[in-house]
Amino acid sequence: MIANQASAKASMIRVDQAGEYGATRIYAGQLAMLGDRHPMGREIAHMAEQERRHLDAFDRIMAERGVRPTALQPFWNVAGFALGAVTAAIGPEAAMACTVAVETEIDAHYREQLAELGDADPALSEMIEEFRQEEVEHKEAALAAGAEQAPAYPLLSAAIRLGCRAAIALSKRI
Repeated sequence: MIANQASAKASMIRVDQAGEYGATRIYAGQLAMLGDRHPMGREIAHMAEQERRHLDAFDRIMAERGVRPTALQPFWNVAGFALGAVTAAIGPEAAMACTVAVETEIDAHYREQLAELGDADPALSEMIEEFRQEEVEHKEAALAAGAEQAPAYPLLSAAIRLGCRAAIALSKRI
């Protein structure tokens, strides 16, 4: 039972680190296209800084707890950057649509993790809740910036959300 709990927490930390890594790559792709002088670029740069802080925290926890990263990290490096660059190339609203889609899935994912953790790991739960709240702020900022005005918003959002769910499932195990 204890081994299963440790394995579940390791999987949780691994997928969260992979997700935060992917987010930094998405924002890097968006900034490569929009630049940090574009009004939307400044907002993206702020979000990217927060994602970097999240990634650093999960990197630290992985080292402290001996959790291996996902073997898919090289793929998430390229896929995340490409997703960010493509959505930004479509336009700033599409870049924000990407943020809404990703953060919608991450909010749900973090909520599931918090329910699963319960009181078992207060430090991890506190960190996940703090980061979840920041992800929700990103989603709200992206909606306020016109995400829903992106071309083919429902289709774009659905495709990105599906990709996020697949990335979460794969990164837990691989």
